[in-house]
Amino acid sequence: MTKEQERARARRRYEEHQKTEKPPVGDATRDKQVFGVILAVILVLAAVIVVPRFIGADDAATPAAASTTPATPAATASTGADGLLEGQKLAAGCTKPPALQGEPKQQTEVPDKATAAGKTWIATVKTTCGDMTFELDGTKAPQTVASFLNLAKTGFWAPSPCHRVTTEGIYVLQCGDPTGTGQGDPGYAFGIENAPQDGKYPTGALAMARTQDPNSNGSQFFITFKETQLPTDGGGYTIFGKVTKGLDIVDKIAANKALPPSPTDGTPVSPISILSVSVTEKKA
Repeated sequence: MTKEQERARARRRYEEHQKTEKPPVGDATRDKQVFGVILAVILVLAAVIVVPRFIGADDAATPAAASTTPATPAATASTGADGLLEGQKLAAGCTKPPALQGEPKQQTEVPDKATAAGKTWIATVKTTCGDMTFELDGTKAPQTVASFLNLAKTGFWAPSPCHRVTTEGIYVLQCGDPTGTGQGDPGYAFGIENAPQDGKYPTGALAMARTQDPNSNGSQFFITFKETQLPTDGGGYTIFGKVTKGLDIVDKIAANKALPPSPTDGTPVSPISILSVSVTEKKA
């Protein structure tokens, strides 16, 4: 091979190498790549921060934590000289609610369900809008009813506002939190009992409110004033009895809806508070 042939062969190799070699990254291209990495990191951080706000971030007990707007805490709203929150008005036959409890009584042990098991109980609930009567099913929900008996006996709900009314999508009046914030509890918690598999809660049902934790049942409960469909994900909500007298009181409160910002879910325009609860065993 002559020197001229060797030079020609070397030139071809160089040209082939140039065709396959990737061009160097310029400053503009490098800036774009760095910007892309930074943007991706920002999006990931945003997802970490924002998503939990929509997935179980709320500790307030509710009959539908994943599908409804939390009620405005009554304890943080402004109160007028008449003792009512701004925008509230008394419904016919109702009296002004008492002040909220400063520090609700706390307990550490879940009541023994044997105290209620296999029995039916009658609860008389005195409210600022009249008396209501509940029938409690200790056969289907012994733990829940045992807790109800305990809280009634110890005066946990005396007094206690019904802090939330929902009139669209679901139809409930929620009660049982002496603080009026939706976050109060008796100091103990227990699991779900007797939740309907189809998610249907009939008119007048008594059921436990909870957070997304299925073992977060405590003192808060809700009354359905119209048949309500609730999610079954997470186990549903314990039905432990029914309203046998006074459902018209709930209808009256629901008719006036809720305070802003959401008139269909929040603190009732017409306040109602539990004053006392007494329970006796129903005789056959």
